[in-house]
Amino acid sequence: MRLPKELNSQVPVKQAEPYADTTLESPLNGRRRCTNVVDVFISQANGQSNSSSSAAFKAGEYLYRFLPTGVVVIPVGFVFYFANGKRENFMLELLNEIDSFVWGPPLLVLLVGTGIWLTLRLNLLQVLKLPMALKLIFSAKNDGDGDVNSFKALCTALAATVGTGNIVGVATAIKAGGPGALFWMWLAAFFGMATKYAEGLLAVKYRTVDANGNIAGGPMYYIENGLGKSYKPLAVFFAVSGVLCAYFGIGTFAQVNAIVEITQLSVGIPVIYTAAVLTILVAVVTIGGLKSIANVAGKIVPFMALLYVITTVGILLVFADQVPAAIATVLTNAFSPTAAAGGFLGATVMMAMRNGIARGVFSNESGLGSAPIVAAAAKTKWPAEQGLISMTGTFIDTIIICTLTGLTLVVTNVWTGDLNGAALTQAAFTMGFPVWGKYLLMVGLVLFAFTTILGWNYYGERCIEYLLGVKAILPYRIIFIGLIACGAFLKLEAIWVLADIVNGLMAIPNLIALLGLTGVIIAETKRYHAHLAEKKQQTVLAEEVTEEA
Repeated sequence: MRLPKELNSQVPVKQAEPYADTTLESPLNGRRRCTNVVDVFISQANGQSNSSSSAAFKAGEYLYRFLPTGVVVIPVGFVFYFANGKRENFMLELLNEIDSFVWGPPLLVLLVGTGIWLTLRLNLLQVLKLPMALKLIFSAKNDGDGDVNSFKALCTALAATVGTGNIVGVATAIKAGGPGALFWMWLAAFFGMATKYAEGLLAVKYRTVDANGNIAGGPMYYIENGLGKSYKPLAVFFAVSGVLCAYFGIGTFAQVNAIVEITQLSVGIPVIYTAAVLTILVAVVTIGGLKSIANVAGKIVPFMALLYVITTVGILLVFADQVPAAIATVLTNAFSPTAAAGGFLGATVMMAMRNGIARGVFSNESGLGSAPIVAAAAKTKWPAEQGLISMTGTFIDTIIICTLTGLTLVVTNVWTGDLNGAALTQAAFTMGFPVWGKYLLMVGLVLFAFTTILGWNYYGERCIEYLLGVKAILPYRIIFIGLIACGAFLKLEAIWVLADIVNGLMAIPNLIALLGLTGVIIAETKRYHAHLAEKKQQTVLAEEVTEEA
């Protein structure tokens, strides 16, 4: 679908400048209602969900017309609108219905289906090339154009990806769907690794340079420059959703609330003090842009991941005799109903599947299109190389961290009680380490949430730059910092639901691009593997010449 003539005349054409060789967690965290699958399909049958690509394009056109003022006004306006309790109650039910549909079976099937499709087309690349990908994290030459090295780009993506969803989201999934939900998280991550690979590859393939000389890339660029200019409204739709995600909940409110609540609960720090310190830290780091964020992420992310892994492994060692039974329970309950136990009401296989897949996607963000925004800034000349490095993010996030959280909840048997969310995970940590458990969880949750704020600040910044140019970056940062400051005092249900909606909306244009550009993904993958084979052959020949000499 083409833009109207009057709109084309207003839009400066941004030519792609590719180089020569060229990221839910759910902010709801337990607040979400289970989607009524029957209702979803009934509404579709009645023609109420006629969401075709042309409809998405049309929405993008209207959004683009409103962008000059709307992108700034919408975040602030919604905060004040929902601040009125009556209006929040009036809108909450409607937003919940929209949220249930957006994250209903169609989107989950599209997310997982895209991962399956790419897995087949790439010949199980996430399995066969995983050792190489893990090695590249530390051994990539970083000899291409870019703003940061591949390791820092991965750390920045992990900063946004590894968040409260790894602690609270896993607990919510197991509470709602039983231990079997963890298996479906693994399945979502397995296919999600192929999706994340494709995102990272395309991000480098179609990246450009902004007016400040910084790298600009992500789904909005590979949609416009890969699929073609006629798809620009779809790219605009993604970018608007990205800005709203950064402003609402995922980058601000959900994380800020998690920090102030855990610090107040664990050590009794007043909200005002936590809010002040957090705002100052975020301002100091984010004003410096990507290099500042990447430097901080490169130091904090490895530390926080290692601390959390050591803590959870320690708990599993305390309950070592229960680990085999816990793994058996996960595998068994993935395909059979969970019996009622304690405060748990029992779960069907469908509940386990839905909660596990949904929470897995929320946590590792595969297919949502967030991680490729920072992947584009990596110093590499081979798109496939960065794709492999990006793929490890899903492996680390879900296969390692979420698994450790889930097994901790199962071996301690806290999931059968009345607790939920962060309180459930805290109970498990306390059982493992009665004295220090809650403090270890507090440190982990604070670091997870803080780095998520930093990562999403950059995602939103790149989206706003795509929409309004570099002149909008500083105002964007100022508004973001202001929302961090007030986020500690906002506990509005509607804000979380709205954040969840726009997060899901980001996935739609991104998945369309991944499917449409599958041929490019395959071609770039073959080109990189041919390069590696040639390089290996040259090394062998050089060694033979040396031996003969």
